[in-house]
Amino acid sequence: MNIFNLLFTAFIFSFILFHSNALNVTHDSRSIIIDGNHRIILSGSIHYPRSTAQMWPDLIRKAKEGGLDAVETYVFWNAHEPTRRQYDFSGNLDLIRFLKTIQDQGLYAILRIGPYTCAEWNYGGFPVWLHNMPGVSLRTKNDVFMNEMKNFTTLIVDMVENEYGNVMEPYGDEGKSYINWCAQMADSLDIGVPWIMCQQAAPPKPMLETCNGWYCDEYKPKDPNTPKLWTENWTGWFKSWGGADPFRTAEDLAYSVARFFQKGGTLQNYYMYHGGTNFGRTSGGPYITTTYDYNAPLDEYGNLNQPKWGHLKQLHDVLHSIEYILTNGDVKNEKLGNLVMATIYETKEKSSCFLSNTNTKIDANVNFGGINYFVPAWSISILPDCREEAYNTAKVSAQTSLMIKKLNKAEDEPSSLKWMWRPELIESTSVQGRGDVSVNKIVDQKDMANDASDYLWYMTSINVAKDDPMLNGTVTLRVNDTGHVLHAFFNGEYIGSQWSKYGNNNVTYVFERNVNLSLGKNLISLLSVTVGFKNYGPMFDLVGAGITSPIELVLNKNVVKDLSSNKWTYKVGLNGISNKFFDTDCASKSSSKWVSDPIPVDKNFTWYKTTFKAPLGNKPVVVDLLGLGKGMAWVNGHSLGRYWPSYIADKQLCKTETCDYRGRYSDSKCVSKCGEPTQRWYHVPRSFLKDSENTLVLFEEFGGNPSGVQFQTVEIGSVCINTHEGKEVELSCQDRPISKIKFASFGSPQGVCGSFDKSEFDSEVDALSILEKECLGKESCSFKITEEKFGRPSCEVKKLAVEVVCEDFTL
Repeated sequence: MNIFNLLFTAFIFSFILFHSNALNVTHDSRSIIIDGNHRIILSGSIHYPRSTAQMWPDLIRKAKEGGLDAVETYVFWNAHEPTRRQYDFSGNLDLIRFLKTIQDQGLYAILRIGPYTCAEWNYGGFPVWLHNMPGVSLRTKNDVFMNEMKNFTTLIVDMVENEYGNVMEPYGDEGKSYINWCAQMADSLDIGVPWIMCQQAAPPKPMLETCNGWYCDEYKPKDPNTPKLWTENWTGWFKSWGGADPFRTAEDLAYSVARFFQKGGTLQNYYMYHGGTNFGRTSGGPYITTTYDYNAPLDEYGNLNQPKWGHLKQLHDVLHSIEYILTNGDVKNEKLGNLVMATIYETKEKSSCFLSNTNTKIDANVNFGGINYFVPAWSISILPDCREEAYNTAKVSAQTSLMIKKLNKAEDEPSSLKWMWRPELIESTSVQGRGDVSVNKIVDQKDMANDASDYLWYMTSINVAKDDPMLNGTVTLRVNDTGHVLHAFFNGEYIGSQWSKYGNNNVTYVFERNVNLSLGKNLISLLSVTVGFKNYGPMFDLVGAGITSPIELVLNKNVVKDLSSNKWTYKVGLNGISNKFFDTDCASKSSSKWVSDPIPVDKNFTWYKTTFKAPLGNKPVVVDLLGLGKGMAWVNGHSLGRYWPSYIADKQLCKTETCDYRGRYSDSKCVSKCGEPTQRWYHVPRSFLKDSENTLVLFEEFGGNPSGVQFQTVEIGSVCINTHEGKEVELSCQDRPISKIKFASFGSPQGVCGSFDKSEFDSEVDALSILEKECLGKESCSFKITEEKFGRPSCEVKKLAVEVVCEDFTL
């Protein structure tokens, strides 16, 4: 079984993969034991469906270079079995290829099969057809659910569910019985590696429990023989439509990791190490954005997110250097006062120490072992020999990379794209009320659409007689919606739209518009649009989607006619999506229906199409959709996901104070870009592009203007350091030369990367000239920060700030 370097499986569980078939994987209370070697494990989550197979080797190589031992990934049931007993393991769903890519880099893998995953993935990874099976009840002791779960788990090579413990209580005794069954089923598969249950306190034997969160240093397994495992250290946070950009500082993330291992941690996994992109309709929530960048060490496109990646790499190197002492040494703590603690790990041969300052405001100067140390607030120093500080979580010496977006410089690429368009044909539904099925009730969108589309039409008609008082009074159409998007038509005329606002997307809202009834037949056509199904919480699978009862006509605000039990006709999807307007083969066969002039703007339910050449080079590609409303985008038939640049991030979410790494992190801390589009740029993987002509197709739901759409590349614009004397530092433009030293000063320079300024205390030595001689024209340069090199400043704390510009080959 153990052919892909598997370490753990997770079911709620995970298993770990290893380098060869013959490895023996066990554990004690302090370590993972691999062929008799006691190990700590540093891991990072990379979800293979959120990138492309062509990206995997580079992502995993960077994970290894960043000091990781393992890669953790989810297996999304609804991606692999979108229709019952019809499986898909092609393209970016090729699980085996992904595991082989991990193995090729000599890393282990932690495989989390779910089958529930959460992960801000649509419906938590459950296929909606499962929800619609007769007699089913999800995540509890239910034969229909357990049979389907066992089938999928066995198919994927032995895995099951994730994060059940923190929602198990509402399921009662049946939930406990289900968990016991999960454990027995997983163990019966006899895969030869440990199983873990994430966030499951005191799981059934032989499962191992784990912790998830921003901090897990205080976590203690209920079983004293279980090692301290941290399956999700949240490197940032996910983003919702209407939300701000999350940001977790490198200093705080490093602090959480160092603190975990200071207090006996065994395995730590970054969630996420690379977040990636929610292609297609995979984002959950509801209202999770298409980008799943997560402020991870590798950004959405696979670039190094500096300084986070580099600062963590340095930490990993130090932790690996003391791995034997951490897993075999005796441990003792020594209080040094003012919330400063020394932790000493000691074997007969050697000792290693941690100095932690958990104060959120006050730096500490302490004497330990006869040596003075400066330990900033909310930081940890690691002393591999208990004498010399090799690393401090608050002292960042890794470079900061400022990423920029550059216009497409492809040969012969016009300055603006040439567009064609065609309308989405809605007459059959909005005017004629024709659909696929009719019932005398309002049906939940999950039940009716079966997740085949975001779009579902609800249509009904009412007959108004001459003596009906509603014929001449003020009549309001009142519709209850479960918190997604609603477009309403009355007698073929568009009467308005409504959608949930940020933070309220799980709350039913009421849509109201005045309508003019006609004598005889009147048609109500409602287009409900989901933006990802709920993916978390107890009984989350039962949370409704789409329109809900009652739907009413209200006369003069007091006479109500309930239409909920009317004959309602339903139609799943839209004409253009059903007929694959986005598919280049299908589109070419019907090109005569695309019109090139004039191009309508601010017109809802409109399809746009253009062609473009791929940007030159190999840098990641994005498309700027500023000016558009909401819809979906495709390149060469590949779905880029939902777009919604008109949704502006709530201005109230951002605080005026400077982001401070000190103190506990939360998803509301250090957010940015309030008052800006929630997501303006959308990832176009290079593997989606052709060397020849490429096609972009947009379905614009709200109405917008495509004239500003641009393809751009994402690359390093400039690189900075701002760190203390004595550090060995590197400035790297990666595969491009350093073209300019924009700023350099040693002493007490002020500001941040991109806006440094000298202070009156800085050295008089011309640091800029020194670095021009050493660094210009090189892709990278390294040096040590010393007074001998940069002169003596007139300040006690000495730092060097540098900003260099990376050459632009496209000019």
